[in-house]
Amino acid sequence: MSHPLRVLFIGEAGADAIGAELERGGYQPSFARATTQAELERALTGSWDIAISDFALADFGALQALHTIHEKAIDLPVIVVSGKIKDSDVLSALKAGAADHMTRSNLMRLNAAVEREIRAAKSRRDRIRLEEQFHQAQKMEAVGRLAGGVAHDFNNLLTVITGYSDLLLTSRELKDNQRTALEEIRRSAERGGALTHQLLAFSRRQPMVSRAVHVNDLIIQIEKMLRRLIGEDIDLITIPAATQDTVTADPGRLEQVIMNLVVNARDAMPQGGKLTIETATIHLGDNFSAKHLGVPAGPHVTVSITDTGVGMDEETQSHLFEPFFTTKGPGSGTGLGLATAYGIIRQSGGSIGIFSEVGAGTTARIYLPLAETKGQTATEMAPSDSALSGVETILVVEDEARVRKLIVDVLTSRGYHVMEATRGEEAIRLCKQLKGKIDLAVIDVVMPEMSGPDLVKQVAPVCPKMRVLYISGYTDEAIVHHGIPQSGAAFLQKPFMPDSLSRKVREVLDTRSNSAC
Repeated sequence: MSHPLRVLFIGEAGADAIGAELERGGYQPSFARATTQAELERALTGSWDIAISDFALADFGALQALHTIHEKAIDLPVIVVSGKIKDSDVLSALKAGAADHMTRSNLMRLNAAVEREIRAAKSRRDRIRLEEQFHQAQKMEAVGRLAGGVAHDFNNLLTVITGYSDLLLTSRELKDNQRTALEEIRRSAERGGALTHQLLAFSRRQPMVSRAVHVNDLIIQIEKMLRRLIGEDIDLITIPAATQDTVTADPGRLEQVIMNLVVNARDAMPQGGKLTIETATIHLGDNFSAKHLGVPAGPHVTVSITDTGVGMDEETQSHLFEPFFTTKGPGSGTGLGLATAYGIIRQSGGSIGIFSEVGAGTTARIYLPLAETKGQTATEMAPSDSALSGVETILVVEDEARVRKLIVDVLTSRGYHVMEATRGEEAIRLCKQLKGKIDLAVIDVVMPEMSGPDLVKQVAPVCPKMRVLYISGYTDEAIVHHGIPQSGAAFLQKPFMPDSLSRKVREVLDTRSNSAC
């Protein structure tokens, strides 16, 4: 089988003999010729596998060609083929960067040299691509850390805004226009919290936190963000048609997958088009699961993302889920998006497939097993508002003053006896003074001088029966770093509503686990 070979021949004569030798080596060469500096510069705008140059060509030859190629920083191997020349001229060509030299009367090493140089050039390009991807990953790591810190401060602000808006809305003395304004403030803050969560989904690194997710509702919730993401020249149509849509997945990670697929669809429609997101409930048979995607047979929820873009050929589709493979230009993608999406869906027990034809658009389809629905038992029923009050003693440890005051105000209004501390050392002193009389500690995970988990370890001998509820505005990565999921401790993510705080506090107080030791 012949291998196509694009050859840039710099010279006037000898191409026929070189072509014949390459054909004997299993190549199918196609030649372009350059005999002057101007012709070489025009030719270098194209793409070549190898350059073969005569040493001397009137006032232009291999040395000038090598200088031009290196000056333009083009990674193109050059093999010098000449008549009989002096050893010093051979040495000059090799010093100038020639990959090899041979005479026209002895081309036996030509095919081996071509194969060697093409392989070396590919290795260099692969190394450069990996280095670029590594630097891009480093930049994304820095952006992720910055986003985590910003999210913490932003979530603290949103906690105060949503919290006091909610408290004011409980007043019966509000005028209609005041109530309308407060409701708009609260809704805007809620959208801000949801937007922060969605944006941080791209930079998270944490174990899957799976729960029951209604796929139809998830698509509806992120629809507005998707419309902003794709731009006005693409018509977005959502069809949440799954008759049963409950799956077990991490909702943040599932959003990440859908948004990544939507971005790919947008990039495939540079002139605009139509993007359709549709959910469905299907039953996969044994034959389909075995021959197509290898997913278990049974009922599944599908999310199909279909675009009217340029489409892809079979060769491109065969590499889509490979790490670092991308069809985008330099600097436009890391090649990790689909690989990450594949891993997330597989972790959720499902699979993902891409179906495409050149010129006919692309459909990306997610398959997730349908979750078993269970009725809510009496112990799982949410407590009523009247059951959210209490008389227990609660210690609030929070370094952000406005958030701390909100928590104290909410819990005090519910009848609890509340004490507050701004730092770990102050909290330790209070625990020692009360000697086991604190029923619950609401503790920020990340604080100056001492983290929440470190504080709990120190007070455990003094307050062994004290329940613990951690709160934080940091990303999940920071929470994992402090070991919160592994400990099984109760946790509430900022921003939260007063009712959410009250319900979580009551839930922890009524549960025998979540104690300090």
